Amino acid sequence: MGQEKANYSISRMARLLKVSRSGYYKWADQQDKKDKGLDPKELWQRELDKKILKFWNDSDQTYGAPRITMDLHDDGIMVDRKTVAKAMRRLGIEGISPRSWVPVTTIPGKPTHSIPDRVKRLFDTGELNRVWMSDITYLRTGEGWLYLCAVRDGCSRRVLGWAMDSTQTTDLVERALRMAHTLRGEVPEGLVFHADRGTQFTSDQLYQVCQELGIDQSMGRTGVCFDNAMAESFWSTLKTEFYDRRKWKTRDEARQAVARWIEVFYNRRRRHSSIGNQPPVDFENAYHQAATAAAENAA
Repeated sequence: MGQEKANYSISRMARLLKVSRSGYYKWADQQDKKDKGLDPKELWQRELDKKILKFWNDSDQTYGAPRITMDLHDDGIMVDRKTVAKAMRRLGIEGISPRSWVPVTTIPGKPTHSIPDRVKRLFDTGELNRVWMSDITYLRTGEGWLYLCAVRDGCSRRVLGWAMDSTQTTDLVERALRMAHTLRGEVPEGLVFHADRGTQFTSDQLYQVCQELGIDQSMGRTGVCFDNAMAESFWSTLKTEFYDRRKWKTRDEARQAVARWIEVFYNRRRRHSSIGNQPPVDFENAYHQAATAAAENAA
């Protein structure tokens, strides 16, 4: 109750938890008196523990010591990773480490047109809007499977577009790709849309969409997961840190939860070690600021 009093009234929490307000205030007074009897080191450790718990909960209980240490540094608390790891063990909390991802074999589509591998596993070229990656995965709900297609930027790791449906058709991919294109607006010439050789990506329908949007298609080899490794890595993160810890009765529940996780947590809050432990949106903002400053200096 003490940790949540900034968000909820004591009266409401007491009613929901079926405890008395007077009991809480009595406990709080005892804690305050106890705190005054602690030495400065003990007080500092207690405050650090509170911060660590807050950042761990803010990460949906997925962050380990390295990312929480970065959060503490951003908050002006300069401690090393070992200190944070020790505190987490004492608090009985831990982060979630992604398990190795075993991809499902892709069923190739009909060779209606030739699509080369323009990426060659170089997903991050150091520039935004050079390589977009896509793939489809499936999520279990009480109503049956929900298929999710996502489109990400290889440089920032940001999810630019996504779509979900009860069937995995080319329409699913088209919706995700058009969402990404709408977010970015005008895209540079030579933008590559990379995926595997599933039927949804090799269809003539998607070829026509990419032609319309001015995007070059690229595909890895059939059954070689490393050719689309960055997309597979995203599914590993989504399933380990989010999907495996939840159950949904309906597809609508899953849609809302997944969309919120992508846009609120993954894109804007989750730290990515590959981009300097920044969230993708923060990374893109810094990228644009640096580009603007460089252009002004050159002018």
